Amino acid sequence: MNAHQQPTGSAYFISPETAKVESHTLSVLVTNEPGVLARVIGLFSGRGYNIESLTVSETEHESHLSRITIVTNGTPVVLEQIKAQLERIVPVHRVVDLTVRAGQLGQERPIEREVALIKVAGAGESRAEALRLADAFQAKVVDATVGHFIFEITGKSSKIDQFVAVVKPLGLIEVCRTGIAAMNRGAQGM
Repeated sequence: MNAHQQPTGSAYFISPETAKVESHTLSVLVTNEPGVLARVIGLFSGRGYNIESLTVSETEHESHLSRITIVTNGTPVVLEQIKAQLERIVPVHRVVDLTVRAGQLGQERPIEREVALIKVAGAGESRAEALRLADAFQAKVVDATVGHFIFEITGKSSKIDQFVAVVKPLGLIEVCRTGIAAMNRGAQGM
């Protein structure tokens, strides 16, 4: 084999141009028991995979099942490895790549939303400007004093990023974000 030929059938020989890093949203259904989240996170940290967003909550109380939503980045090969390794963890019941499923349904991405609490200084002229910006972004005031506001905002991560950027010059004090909750369109469940 000369220097210009590449073997086929092996992920180790994918050229950098074809190994594009993609962002995917994974939904993992697990038994709600101690240590499960640590095992899932351990898989990512032990192999050097990055988690961009992580949310978890019990979603089926009678069955004691929790849903973990993970946003991660990787090449298609790495993403397949992540899914395969997640499926081998006990007690993982199901792993669904919501990004792939959205593509199969003819959509660009799954429905993704995030909630944030954002504390902003609010005195003088900046007070009126903070309220005007909150109204423009459909953020709710959940706490207010003479010196600050706490806003609640829900939407795509990009919307929250934009809101944080525009209130920063007014005196951004603190930001707390939930992480992404995601689901595919259509009548079919996970």
